[in-house]
Amino acid sequence: MVEKLRIPSNWQFTPEFMTHVVAAQHPGARVSEVSLLNGSDGTSSRALLGLKYAEGSGPGALFVKTQGDWKHRLLHVMTGNLYRESLMYGSGVAIPVEHPRPYFGGVDRLRLNDLVMMEDLSPRNVTLNDATKPLSVENVASGLRGLAKLHSKFWNFSAGDYPTLAWVEPWKATLTFRLTIRRACKIGIENHRNSLPEEMAALGGAGMEEWWTKYIRTVSQGPMTLLHGDAHVGNSYIVPGGEVGFLDWACVRKGNWAFDVGYFLAGALDVETCRANEADLVEEYRQALEVPTAEMPSREEAFLRYRTTPAYGMAVWVATGCSVNYQSSEICANLVHRYGRAFLDLDTRTALGELADSLR
Repeated sequence: MVEKLRIPSNWQFTPEFMTHVVAAQHPGARVSEVSLLNGSDGTSSRALLGLKYAEGSGPGALFVKTQGDWKHRLLHVMTGNLYRESLMYGSGVAIPVEHPRPYFGGVDRLRLNDLVMMEDLSPRNVTLNDATKPLSVENVASGLRGLAKLHSKFWNFSAGDYPTLAWVEPWKATLTFRLTIRRACKIGIENHRNSLPEEMAALGGAGMEEWWTKYIRTVSQGPMTLLHGDAHVGNSYIVPGGEVGFLDWACVRKGNWAFDVGYFLAGALDVETCRANEADLVEEYRQALEVPTAEMPSREEAFLRYRTTPAYGMAVWVATGCSVNYQSSEICANLVHRYGRAFLDLDTRTALGELADSLR
């Protein structure tokens, strides 16, 4: 259950509150001491809280997130991404893909803030991924199999089946969102002109937003499933043994499966490796789906859907590149290049037209 609360400043959580959080999953645990091990601020505020126990046992530390400063909170309001991770982790619904174990989700609506407490992954010796280190083909295949499990469980998703997920909405290209993307892309193009294919830069902010909007309108067509919503490579990790998991569930939506697949696949591999393997990897995902036979996308339909997805990744990462306060320049440059390459190689503009024709 998602709880309503006032989130304390400076990570000043009491032992009593942390006992409430931990004891739900570790009965008999009583926290005696809470310490701040480290913390940082950016698009969100993050901290690692150390825990000691007077009775019982539980995790030695929990990873904690709240919204960032007011500027970032208002941005999340405009994009529709406020509260989603806390609502997801507080829903009690099991997520059938490797992810950090959730402990608490709470909302402070008056201050446009929320609180998420989850497993500290460091004791499991996971490898956190980012765009500066392309994944292997097998890593990406593992991630796609995980996404297939997620999408299969929630295929034909409805609030009637999952009442605690009734808040999940489809992606919407609202006017505010479109204007935000357009303005940010205009700046991002100038910041990353050396990483963008020339043809992409020539679109300008308005052109990138136009193709982003056309793509977003397709995401609600076809069978709806639960989407991670932000499954780029930087929100993935690898556990010992090679399984890929996903963290940062702050953009959860419902929509077409290809949204997650394309956003992960096209940004996770270097350009040449992606070119050589993307068709087979989309098929790997398709074969891992467990959905009604009549609703299984064909190989051709699946790849057509994949071809449309770079319109999203390209615009979002060019927009992200408008400021170093969101992601590092190196990460943005890699992703701008990869999604821009995919947009051209896969002829995303034609693919969106073909998809529109097939859905008539």
